[in-house]
Amino acid sequence: MAEVKLFGFWASPVSRRVEMALKLKGVEYEYIEEDLNNKSELLLKYNPVHKKVPVLLHNGKPIAESLIIIEYIDLTWEGPSILPEDPYERAMARFWAKLLDEKCMPAMWKACWSTGEEREKNKEEAIEHLTFLESELKEKKFFGGDTIGLVDITANFIAHWFGIIAELMGVELITQDKFPNLSKWVDEYANSSFVKENLPSKDKLVAFFKARIQAPDETKYFRKV
Repeated sequence: MAEVKLFGFWASPVSRRVEMALKLKGVEYEYIEEDLNNKSELLLKYNPVHKKVPVLLHNGKPIAESLIIIEYIDLTWEGPSILPEDPYERAMARFWAKLLDEKCMPAMWKACWSTGEEREKNKEEAIEHLTFLESELKEKKFFGGDTIGLVDITANFIAHWFGIIAELMGVELITQDKFPNLSKWVDEYANSSFVKENLPSKDKLVAFFKARIQAPDETKYFRKV
């Protein structure tokens, strides 16, 4: 039995975060693909609270929630640091990652799936959070400085998933004029050789989201991803 197992879903940005953290650290692991419409008994056993991916299984002990898993990986295995060593910088990385997960990403998703006045309201909320991220980046190559760190990995949905969905849904949000720092970061991050090797193909995601858009319960389904 493998020492490390990861229950995930190929199209999930939060699942991909954990894979990237494992690969940054050079950790060998067994990947177990989940069907989100027919979740395995093992997934429900190891994550009975949220019943969702990702779940990391290390020596038979499960860890759930992507940001918690990434910090566990960073503390458990040697290799490049994902979180900063300095306590203040570490706290700030956690802060921005939490903002992305709890505020920014939900607003951006809703801006795509909603329509009319609700879409405009969600876009305004997303722009507010993106403005904070734009300011935080300043002239840095990555949120973590010269190397990819926790905030960059957490923001992978901005660099890859969101652009695909926004184009399909006709939503314009992150532009060079409004967000020059974020736009530059997207190019730097998405074109990093390490990142490119660990992101799902655009064509495959386009096909996946087109199918979901046509499904009658697409909003409910997207929240699972």
